[in-house]
Amino acid sequence: MKTIGLLGGMSWESTALYYKKINEEIKEQLGGLHSAKIVLYSVDFEEIEKLQHLGKWDETAKILSNAAKNLENASADFIVICTNTMHKVASIIEQNINIPILHIANATGKKLQEEGIKKVGLLGTAFTMNQEFYKDTISNNFDIEVIVPNDDDIQIIHKIIYEQLCLGIIKEESKKQYLRIMQKLHNQGAEGIILGCTEIGMLICQEDTNIKLFDTTHIHALEAVKEALK
Repeated sequence: MKTIGLLGGMSWESTALYYKKINEEIKEQLGGLHSAKIVLYSVDFEEIEKLQHLGKWDETAKILSNAAKNLENASADFIVICTNTMHKVASIIEQNINIPILHIANATGKKLQEEGIKKVGLLGTAFTMNQEFYKDTISNNFDIEVIVPNDDDIQIIHKIIYEQLCLGIIKEESKKQYLRIMQKLHNQGAEGIILGCTEIGMLICQEDTNIKLFDTTHIHALEAVKEALK
C-alpha cells in the first residue's frame, strides 16, 4: 500500500472527512483491521484565507509548497490537497516536489465522464467559480461544459462557505439557498452539480435533491484509495 500525503487544514472540518472516508474505503476493500497509510500536514487556515482574499496566491503557494515538501520528506508517495480552491496553485506546488499531486478536478472530471455528463453546474468558493483554473481542467480534459451561478448567487455561496461551513456551522436556511441555486443551474441545462468545495457536503447530500450530485471530497478520497492500492 502506498502512503497518502494529506495536505489539509483548509478547513480542518473537511480534512477530517477525507481521513474518515479514506479509512472507511480501505477497510471496505481490504477488510480486517486494515487502515490507510497516511501522513497529514495541516496548515493554519486563517493565514491562507487572508492571503486568498488579498489575491496573494504566490504566498499561499509558498506555504503549501513547504508543507508538501514536509509530506514528501515524511515518505508520502503522492499528495492529496484537501481543498478545491487551492488547486489554483497545484502546478506551482508540483514544481517544488518530486512526488505527484492527485488533482481533485481530474478525479471529478473522470467521474463525470463515467456518468455520461456533458453539462454540469459548479458550486464552490468565488475563486473556484469565477476563475478558470478549475473549470478549464474539466472542460479541456473531459469535454464537459461547466456553468456557474450568477454573481449574486456566487456571493451567497461564498459567504456561507467561509462564514458558516468552514466553522462547522450548518443552517437550514443556507441549505435552502443552495438548493434554490442548484435548481436554477439545473433549469439552465446542468445534468448534475459539482459540490466543488470540500465543505459543501456537510450541508447538502444526495437525499436533499433529485439532481445528480458530485461530492468532490468523496470522489477525491476514493481516487486516493485507488492510487494507494495500485
